[in-house]
Amino acid sequence: MSLTKVNNQLTPKEIVAELDKYIIGQSKAKKSVAIALRNRYRRKLVKDEMKDEIIPKNILMIGPTGVGKTEIARRLAKIARSPFIKIEVTKFTEVGYVGRDVESMIRDLTESAIRMVREDKMEAVEIEAEKQAIQRIVDHMLPGKSKNKDDYYSNLVDDVKKTNENVDDRVAARRKRMYDRIKEGKLDDQKIEIEVEENNTQMMEVFSGSGVEEMGINFQDMLGNIFPNKKQKKKVTIAQAKEMLKDEEAQKLIDMDQVKAEAIEKVEEDGIIFLDEIDKIAGRESNSGPEVSRQGVQRDILPIVEGSTVSTKHGSVKTDHILFIAAGAFHVSSPADLIPELQGRFPLRVNLDSLSRENFKDILLLPQNSLVKQYKALLETEGITIEFTESAVEEISGFAYDINEETENIGARRLHTIMEKLLEDLSFEAPGMDQEKIEINVEYVNDKLKDVVANKDLSKYIL
Repeated sequence: MSLTKVNNQLTPKEIVAELDKYIIGQSKAKKSVAIALRNRYRRKLVKDEMKDEIIPKNILMIGPTGVGKTEIARRLAKIARSPFIKIEVTKFTEVGYVGRDVESMIRDLTESAIRMVREDKMEAVEIEAEKQAIQRIVDHMLPGKSKNKDDYYSNLVDDVKKTNENVDDRVAARRKRMYDRIKEGKLDDQKIEIEVEENNTQMMEVFSGSGVEEMGINFQDMLGNIFPNKKQKKKVTIAQAKEMLKDEEAQKLIDMDQVKAEAIEKVEEDGIIFLDEIDKIAGRESNSGPEVSRQGVQRDILPIVEGSTVSTKHGSVKTDHILFIAAGAFHVSSPADLIPELQGRFPLRVNLDSLSRENFKDILLLPQNSLVKQYKALLETEGITIEFTESAVEEISGFAYDINEETENIGARRLHTIMEKLLEDLSFEAPGMDQEKIEINVEYVNDKLKDVVANKDLSKYIL
């Protein structure tokens, strides 16, 4: 399947097939998010009078940690090329208390969209920006006629007097040869001194941290006019200069007002917000401790999920058609403990399954980014090839499943700690090893893990 039509046009089956490349099992959850994404595409084809009436069917995922809730949402956003943020709702506080307010999630999503659109625009002008960057390097190394007081140009005039050649033609020819050599990378290692712009990022961060951006004030633009970027001289290789100047030239070629307008539209039409740990604000009120009203946070989230307008420093953002995916384990509470209004805004509920031994084995082997493939790639950089036998993978899967059953169940995250412990010695010794191929078999797995797994107290801390 080609991903040229990934943005919005994949069928639900194709979306699930893409998710299957990275996430094992959880077919119900994949089906729900695939339909939600396809409905966005369908909505854009609906007549205008009906389009505004069609709201996203937000999803509530219920299941233990480490079974793929976050990964499903993250991969969905990547497939759709949608602005995406993950928010832990426990970070929010009720209006009137010190802490993050719920509207900050929309501001964060907008910033994410601006980065996405800006990167796309930068990529679109990359060829032209590179041309202009190389031209600036040529201007520095071989000044043109406008710099005829330069010794280089004066000497060239004296030289061409001996021939019938035109001095401007000679300069142009030399500059063309220099341009071609820089473009082909033949002078990449040569050092030159260039002037680049310093930005006012640190000053902007001071004001950002003070909370003024939450009032919709764009201090970056205000201060950018008062304190323009300074020029700084740097001695770098031509390869480095080309990249630095290319970024500067690309910035000049894109219209940031257009970027902001497109980003806001992208947020409003395609944005996805993942509300994690929503079960932590679903329980009954606590009469002690530092907790701020859980119901208060729910009531503050409600208007954003229902549809409202949030002021950001880049403009107003409507939340009516943002897709919200909430998730929680709901060990000590249930979705029914959420306030009724918020429950109603998450009409689709999906239960995710706990991972089985077979799931762990598939997670190790099948995804495109599986841990086995990752460790193979890492150790190949040291000239070492590792091969896992099937029985070794089964043994690792069994260890992960058993430890989750006997201690805290952290799902697939258990595999990260087990694999790191399993290959710890090999990763440490790899740079100095003569052996080029190593087989990871059952004996190797048992040798590295059995003592730790057998000691239940120790396994709680190590695995």
